[in-house]
Amino acid sequence: MMNDQTTLADAVARAFRDHGITAALTALIGGTMALIAAITRKAFTNEALLDRLDRELIADRDRIDRQRSEDRKADSDRLDRIETDIRSMRDMLFDAFQRGRSD
Repeated sequence: MMNDQTTLADAVARAFRDHGITAALTALIGGTMALIAAITRKAFTNEALLDRLDRELIADRDRIDRQRSEDRKADSDRLDRIETDIRSMRDMLFDAFQRGRSD
């Protein structure tokens, strides 16, 4: 009878050990899959964030380049007007001095 109980205990221990290992392997595999899913999700989230930041950076660069171009055009126009005003003033002064000498 004692031998049967030992055999039963061995069977229970063996079943527990088998189910424990199975459960441990299941938990390990499930945990690994969850970890891989989290890492993958984080990687895709980071990739999407980097893509969005790249698009925003490109848009900002384009906007700044357009603004610089407009600023250069405005500066060029202003300098042209200044040069025109200087020439007009020079011509007016030259004419005034020429008239003053002939009097």
